[in-house]
Amino acid sequence: MKILVVEDEPKLAGFLKRGLEEQSWEVELAYDGQVGKKIASNFRFDVIILDVNLPLLNGYDLAKHLRNDGLTTPILFLTALGTIDDKLDGFEAGADDYLVKPFEFRELIARIKVLSQRNSNREQSSQVLALADLELNLDEKVARRGGNRIDLTAKEFALLEYLMRNRGRVVSRVDIAEQVWDIRFDTGTNVIDVYINFLRKKVDKDYPNKLIHTVVGMGYIFKEE
Repeated sequence: MKILVVEDEPKLAGFLKRGLEEQSWEVELAYDGQVGKKIASNFRFDVIILDVNLPLLNGYDLAKHLRNDGLTTPILFLTALGTIDDKLDGFEAGADDYLVKPFEFRELIARIKVLSQRNSNREQSSQVLALADLELNLDEKVARRGGNRIDLTAKEFALLEYLMRNRGRVVSRVDIAEQVWDIRFDTGTNVIDVYINFLRKKVDKDYPNKLIHTVVGMGYIFKEE
């Protein structure tokens, strides 16, 4: 599981990171709302944990920005603000759960597990993948960007689906060959690069916000710039 923690108190942030990593979870830290927004928008997480009183962009506004951008990742507020009004503000901003400091760490773990499982079930039932203004409808086998339909071949569609399901993660040519082509990768062929270029022309060429990026020597990553 991959978790983003946005917390401006370094000691608490470090405590959360160590405790969550003891669960064999991967943890990314941000110490203000602006950095948290940038990280959450560009990388995929299973759960996002937010404080409310954050520098530059408070937790409520950060959650609103993420929800307005179409991000569906579960958000858990972890804050000292514990009145009913505070909690209502959090849920109205887009939170899935709200835990008041001080807290029992095992309760935090339990809540994270519930949110992650709920999100996993929701993703499995969802038939539309989306990032930025790009949507991939798995039922209709149709891609749209900015509302405009993109005509894809069956293999281009499969490649785009694989990239979108692995957004925020670098995938190698070997990964793509095995998962999309169901073949063992032959280093003498450039079929992967050719199809990536096909996709770029159709998905990215006419849009300022590029989504398909090359990571030199490693492969490709699908994310917003």
